[in-house]
Amino acid sequence: METLIYREENHIGYLTLNRWDKYNAFNGQLIDEFEQFWRDRRYDENVRVIILDGGNAKGFCAGLDMETHGPALLEADPTTAYNGQARMSRVLLAMRQAPQPIISCIHGAASGIGFSLAMASDIRILAENARFNAAYINIGLGGADMASSYFLPRLIGSGRANEFLLTGTWMSAEDAMHLGFASRLVAKEKMLGTAEELATVMASKTPLGLRMTKEAINVNLDCSGLEAALQMEDRNQMMVMYSLRLAPKAG
Repeated sequence: METLIYREENHIGYLTLNRWDKYNAFNGQLIDEFEQFWRDRRYDENVRVIILDGGNAKGFCAGLDMETHGPALLEADPTTAYNGQARMSRVLLAMRQAPQPIISCIHGAASGIGFSLAMASDIRILAENARFNAAYINIGLGGADMASSYFLPRLIGSGRANEFLLTGTWMSAEDAMHLGFASRLVAKEKMLGTAEELATVMASKTPLGLRMTKEAINVNLDCSGLEAALQMEDRNQMMVMYSLRLAPKAG
């Protein structure tokens, strides 16, 4: 991979966006590699938690590369443009479908699809200069794009989510913490260390239990009611309990 940097250690995967000179903006190659990365993780039993960060770029992710990929979509025929739009948006679905909890470390600007990468993560750790916006409406498009209209109201409530989506204004790190959007606010140099602490705790849990917890959270965000939520939890607990019964006993 060229637009991504990846390594694994102690059941933790470290994924870094690697278009630092372009503020980690998404071009065709980054979309291809990001798509393949999550496809590979779908059945990866060794890595239990993923930490995602923006590396040494000025910000986490500036969104779509408007020098190359954005204009190409605008100039394409409708079918090609729609397919390109769908591919980008489905990488966010792939992040939610990945069995590994995702911890994103965000510094500087997370705009457009960069905002959505943060929202598609399970836990968000912010540097003091982190800020977010749904930039689409600022360039003449609809403000609801890249799953923003799905994720943001569920994370911070409809009232403030509507404001950010309809205006394209920035959410500061302080706003994000106040609204419950993020878990931690730390100095930039402490982000990865904080993420590693959380990831190490998660990776120490029963692997199937960790996976079933993320799955239950995903499903129960949209379930039809309490009974459906309980049925999902009961099913998962029985699966994990039975797997523990079958596991080899320690020496």
